[in-house]
Amino acid sequence: MSKKNSNNDLMDKIVSLCKRRGYVFPSSEIYGGLNSCWDYGPLGAELKRNLKNYWWDSMTNRREDIEGLDAAILMHPQVWHTSGHISEFNDPMVDCKTCKARFRADKLAEARCPKKPSKSPLECGGELTEPRQFNLMFKTFMGPVEDDTNVVYLRPETAQGIYVNFLNVKNSSRQKIPFGIAQIGKAFRNEITPGNFIFRTREFEQMEMQYFIHPSEDEKYFEYWRQERWKWYQSLGIDMDKMRWHKHGDDELAHYAKAAYDIEFEYPFGWQELEGIHNRTDFDLSRHMEATKKDLRYRDDRYQEKFIPYIIETSAGCDRTLLTLIVNGYDEVEVKGEKRVFLRLSPKIAPIKAAVFPLVKKDGMPEFAEKVYHELKKHFKVFYDVSGAIGRRYARMDEAGCPYCITVDGQTLEDETMTLRDRDSMEQKRMKVDEIITFLTKQITA
Repeated sequence: MSKKNSNNDLMDKIVSLCKRRGYVFPSSEIYGGLNSCWDYGPLGAELKRNLKNYWWDSMTNRREDIEGLDAAILMHPQVWHTSGHISEFNDPMVDCKTCKARFRADKLAEARCPKKPSKSPLECGGELTEPRQFNLMFKTFMGPVEDDTNVVYLRPETAQGIYVNFLNVKNSSRQKIPFGIAQIGKAFRNEITPGNFIFRTREFEQMEMQYFIHPSEDEKYFEYWRQERWKWYQSLGIDMDKMRWHKHGDDELAHYAKAAYDIEFEYPFGWQELEGIHNRTDFDLSRHMEATKKDLRYRDDRYQEKFIPYIIETSAGCDRTLLTLIVNGYDEVEVKGEKRVFLRLSPKIAPIKAAVFPLVKKDGMPEFAEKVYHELKKHFKVFYDVSGAIGRRYARMDEAGCPYCITVDGQTLEDETMTLRDRDSMEQKRMKVDEIITFLTKQITA
């Protein structure tokens, strides 16, 4: 089997696992679905919430120099003219006259023909139109009248909500430069060729931080945030052999950027961007200051002159990071002659922290196990399972990404100790319930 086919098989297995275990479902599936839109099931919603909380905690709660924000999705339409999105936020598009599909002109080699999935649009023999520019912003109307005076846009990024609130956050929080503003929120892009499961979708969630600095310190803080973001992914247990840096060349830099690096991950469909770190200079604040005539310059006792801050941006996609964690954690192991699937998620973000099982449905074990389950539920997201052989229950939780299983057995009724089994090492330790709470807390918060 070729590497390409094996990688396709791996993505098929991951998509199947996500649906089977309640991570991700096709949106509106009973109506046939909606292209490139996805719903997060019980485990997916929990994993996503844990991921966002972990990012938010590292960016705001554990720092004194970053404030949080939750800006509106709908913004004054002039914001997008000022930022350049109306004029610059375009992809080159071609249409196939044969199959009527639409493709990005600069990504034809990576695209797949819908009638001949093994071939790209360059290979399938279809006739392509000349490229034309296609704006990626979703447009709608505010108010009852649908005319040009009432046009608004679904935001294509969360960053502009931060820039237009720079003064509000600075003044209300009394922060002094250098300081940052962090935000998690939905964004929308009318992508020509979305795909690869939840990697590229038209509705997605961003985790962005904009760090405001003196222009003379841009290189210092650009490098600082590169290293900080790299360490953050390390802390999630991602295989660093599947991570690398990609430096943007002059022909790749966005119109607002002085320098940019991407953290890339090796997905089954190839190396792709996971997060971008950008030196946006004073482009954004300068444009907004010019358009609104509001003075966005900064000055305090340390600086003799007023200046427009430079901005170092860290921009990650929540959905893309979630996919990265699932791809990174997916593992197939042969156990006693049977192929088993393990989803090796870090306890820090795993949707279920532990599962509680009575070994058998008698001798008081279910009653004791339920007491343990309800005690743990006060502290963690846990699961109770009494159905099936103990080995099958272990297998279900391994596949669901649960890092620990707790089994109540005969000895438990004598000394109140239970076996705590580690999903990855398979080691088992006997602990009482208070020791289990202490242990799990340490694993989750380390």
